[in-house]
Amino acid sequence: MDFAKRYAFDGTGKFSLNICPTCDLSDFHKKSEALNEIAKNIERLQVMQDMLYAQTKHAILIILQALDAAGKDSTIKHVMSGVNPQGVEVHSFKQPSAEELRHDYLWRAVKVLPERGKIGIFNRSYYEDVLIVKVRKLYENQKMPDYCKEDIILNRYKQIRQFEDHLWENGIITVKFFLNISKEKQRERFLERINQDDKNWKFSTSDIEERKYWDDYQEAYESAIRETATENNPWYVVPADKKWYTRAVVSETLLQVMQKINPQYPVVSPRQKEMLAECKQQLSEKK
Repeated sequence: MDFAKRYAFDGTGKFSLNICPTCDLSDFHKKSEALNEIAKNIERLQVMQDMLYAQTKHAILIILQALDAAGKDSTIKHVMSGVNPQGVEVHSFKQPSAEELRHDYLWRAVKVLPERGKIGIFNRSYYEDVLIVKVRKLYENQKMPDYCKEDIILNRYKQIRQFEDHLWENGIITVKFFLNISKEKQRERFLERINQDDKNWKFSTSDIEERKYWDDYQEAYESAIRETATENNPWYVVPADKKWYTRAVVSETLLQVMQKINPQYPVVSPRQKEMLAECKQQLSEKK
């Protein structure tokens, strides 16, 4: 299934969240079919991640953005469950610390970029600085020269495009997912967190406060996606009302990205082959 093509926006043409589905079934007739597909994708990802790790030529940066309760954490847990943890690093971006606020907004992301051969996962990211910062106008209270605050969001769109181009030109492939949840499904999941004792810890009163800004966040996400999607760094706007479907789309898209990179195990030189043969002989003769 070509989920990557179905849900990708590469900056070409117009974009509106209003026409992006929050619920879809694609060609699946039932949940079990999707679960089987996810399992197959994870098996393939395991093999290709091992090659990526061995080759140390590319890195992959996965960015997960979404409104609360869209399923970012569970997507990471289920899709990346089968890959080698040595080759994967997950970073969650919450409210910036005092130290982080003393630097430019990309600083905390640059510090934890994945090295070649590895997969980095950003649970939220530098995109928060054109999302919540835009909606709540947090930049007004940040210690910056006044000229930096003029057209700050538009400037950050430009800076993010340039930053991601820089990453791509240095072998870091950025894969950006927006998990697109409906307002009604978010309400249901919030109630589930309140009603189930083992999920109470997931709920915060701030979730309700942020929900009041639903329309503003929709506009902020739409603008961010429209302004930062490029041919090399597209956005994937994934229906998120059914978590199993989200995981199927994300796993398939990651697999397609891996296949496009086409990592291979390093080929040893003839001299190295000779050394391996010598070592094998010594080990075989050892009592």
